[in-house]
Formats: sequence, C-alpha cells, structure tokens
Amino acid sequence: MSSQAADVVRLLTVKGQTLAVAESLTGGLVAAEVTDVPGASKVFRGSVTAYATELKHELLGVDAGLLAEHGAVDPQVAAQMAAGVRKALGADWGVSTTGVAGPEAQDGRPVGTVFVAVDGPFGPGSGSASGGKVEALRLNGDRAEIRRESVRSVLALLLTELAGEHSGNERAQDTEQNGGF
Repeated sequence: MSSQAADVVRLLTVKGQTLAVAESLTGGLVAAEVTDVPGASKVFRGSVTAYATELKHELLGVDAGLLAEHGAVDPQVAAQMAAGVRKALGADWGVSTTGVAGPEAQDGRPVGTVFVAVDGPFGPGSGSASGGKVEALRLNGDRAEIRRESVRSVLALLLTELAGEHSGNERAQDTEQNGGF
C-alpha cells in the first residue's frame, strides 16, 4: 500500500465521496493499490480493466470514431475512460490509465507514452476545468517500471484534484488568511 493510496482513501472518506477506476496498461494495479488500504470499501466503487481497445468503447463509452482515428493511446481516450467509468459505476470521481508499457510501440506511439486522467465533481469555483484533467507522461524504464509509474502518476493527479477541491467559501477564507487579493 502506498501513502498516496492511503491519502486518496482518507480524503475521499472525509469528503464522503467515491472513486471508480478504468485501466488499460496498468491492468488492475490502480484498483489493487487503492483496495490495499484499510477502509477502502467506504469509498471504492469498483474498476473496469478495458485492456482490449473495443472494450473501451463497449464498457466505458469511449467514442468509436476517436478510437478508430487515434487508437487507444490518446489523451481524449483517457479523458473519456475516466468520465465513462465514473458514470458507469456511479462514482463521484473516475480515474483512468492508457498507454504503452512495451515491449513494442502501439498505435504509432512509442513505449513509455502514457495518459492518465481524472474526472470529478468539478463545478463553478472548483479551480478545475469542466470535463476533467489529463496528464501526458513520457516514461522510461522496463514494462514493470512504466506500469508502476503510471499508477503513481494517476494517484498523484487525483490527489491534486482532491486537495484542490474547495467550496467558494473555503477558497475565500484561504485567500484572506494568506493576505488575499
């Protein structure tokens, strides 16, 4: 269990929110990391490991035209996977991983190309763009290292969003305490 996963579970528990995970190259490692945390059952709704490209469309609602044109390793595919799993599993937050762990390139993308995404209850004043966030990664290492770093990266992105989610009043108080503008 990582401290990141423990922090995710803690923050979701405090907020009374839930998480769903969509994975491709990580093959269930994100879900395993989160569910290793005691108390994860309070916040973890479930996961979809859509390793095959067609399952990204069939189970997660990723646009078939997007998949046909760009392949599965694409920032918009990651965004749609996160939104799709969030909707399919009825969670407050959805995260996703898609990329190339190797040993060979895929969809014209070199080994180490990874996209991680988060989709959540972003509203006015949340500080986040509507529709979620996607992070593009260019990772080095062998297959196992790329997969591990992908897990770390998607949890870090989720933590950033969870920690940055404030109501307007909390943000106003924070600004005031820090000399505000």
